[in-house]
Amino acid sequence: MTSFSDFALREEIGRALSEMGYETPTPIQAKTLPLLLSEPTDIIGLAQTGTGKTAAFGLPLLNQIDTDNHDVQALVLSPTRELCMQIEAELNKYGQFLKGFRAAAVYGGVPIGGQIRELKRHPQVIVATPGRLIDLLERGAIHLEEAHTIVLDEADEMLNMGFREDIDFVLNHTPSRELTWLFSATMSQDVRGIAKRFMKSWKEISVAAPNTTNENIDHQYYVTHRHTRFEALQRLLDFTPGIYGIIFTRTKQDAQDVAEKLMRQGYHVSPLHGDMDQKMRSKVMERFKSRTIQVIVATDVAARGIDVSDISHVINFELPDDPEVYTHRSGRTARAGKSGICMSIVTPKEISAIRNIERLVKQKFHRSDIPDGAEVIRKRLFHQLDAIAEAKPSSDFARNYQKEIRERFEGIEAEELIRRMMWLNLRDAIASYEEAEDLNAGFPQEKTHAGAPAGKSTRLFINLGTKDGMTTGGLVRFLAESTDMDEQLISRVTVRELASFFNVPPSAAGFIQQVLPQKKFKGRKVRVDEAEASGGRGFQSDRRHDSRGPGQGKPHAYAPKKGPKFS
Repeated sequence: MTSFSDFALREEIGRALSEMGYETPTPIQAKTLPLLLSEPTDIIGLAQTGTGKTAAFGLPLLNQIDTDNHDVQALVLSPTRELCMQIEAELNKYGQFLKGFRAAAVYGGVPIGGQIRELKRHPQVIVATPGRLIDLLERGAIHLEEAHTIVLDEADEMLNMGFREDIDFVLNHTPSRELTWLFSATMSQDVRGIAKRFMKSWKEISVAAPNTTNENIDHQYYVTHRHTRFEALQRLLDFTPGIYGIIFTRTKQDAQDVAEKLMRQGYHVSPLHGDMDQKMRSKVMERFKSRTIQVIVATDVAARGIDVSDISHVINFELPDDPEVYTHRSGRTARAGKSGICMSIVTPKEISAIRNIERLVKQKFHRSDIPDGAEVIRKRLFHQLDAIAEAKPSSDFARNYQKEIRERFEGIEAEELIRRMMWLNLRDAIASYEEAEDLNAGFPQEKTHAGAPAGKSTRLFINLGTKDGMTTGGLVRFLAESTDMDEQLISRVTVRELASFFNVPPSAAGFIQQVLPQKKFKGRKVRVDEAEASGGRGFQSDRRHDSRGPGQGKPHAYAPKKGPKFS
């Protein structure tokens, strides 16, 4: 088996690796290091996030640094602040015994003055985000005339973030560049375009077939309606009490909104996105690594800086727009030979997207049912039983409190005492889920003669009618397209001249009242309310005053009243 001692590394670097406990290289390191240490050349390294790319380029980079030369000799470009800090920290660890070696990180979101002062200490390696680097170049605070090696880390993500022009600018302003090392999770046409423009006859190194995911990841998807997506997320979190993971959203606002909703209900979560300042993001990461919080709600860009090896779950609150991004998300779990679970919450219309991702990553996804209330309670019961069975009270606790405990409960049988303890731990979960409804979309339902689901429904008013060119079929299509609802959930449609009415399941009513006021129909702003609130007369809707505020309906019926949280 190959070890780091087999490579022609400087003695100081080998000593640092030994003290860090590094023994066996990862696949990308095992393929990259022999080549770059013996035959310096341009390369493209293809490997998923978390496979050890920093050491793959960092060790040969440090091996060629002249510590007596105080010019910038190498530059590492990275897409995010967190990843910059992570790379800088790793490089300084590898070079801790190299006398005179220094690496510095420069990135946006923090005052530039401190970074300028750090640059005056003459680091030989700069780790930078493209925007801040260009700012410093234009100020004359960084000089790259002597930089002979340029590393583009997470190149595909930098291109996805719109840094193409910045990358071109930097590479065009490194006149002494001899080597270009490009590392990426995927080999897109944009990445290959960078290689063709700026690299010589490069060698391509790949540790896995393109766009495949870790075989230790169990890919699961859960089908629900759009209006119950958040409730499905809650249900999955409650069903996984020991979770330590990341929830992915498409936008920064979604990350903030989902995190705030969960925090208001007592979940140990925090958002992580680009609109947060660096101090706050660093604090979130410290809390996450110490497990003070169990779950981060993050955007794809912000998550690139998360360097945690034991994440148990990744949850796609929504699928990414680009199927290739799925591999980045799922790659946050199942690291270092461990197993992991990647859950995706989808609507019936998004099942085709799941099939596309399956073909891309060459793995079969498992459709799973969103657990019902009884399953959640049972899972949490077993979790509590395991926690009690594995608990090891300290000797001080027994010595200090044993007498009081025995005196207080000496008249209660052991079985009764256990029953009471478990009830205290589970009573909130039982109260929350005793009437929990089925969140799964596509499950068999009894139909009425009109084709709509039988049972209770809520009648809503909308300020669109025949005068707006609305028809019965047109209204159903408009509602389905605007809310991503199944048309079969819409029933008893009545279209009048100035307004219309329709019925939906009670759980969807509040969601519709939130979403539709953000839409327009032929330039007209849409208004929705419960039919009772409108008095049944559409022409009065424009003058109504609702203390709940625009678009705010009743709480979703599927939301737990006081759901159980992580433990």
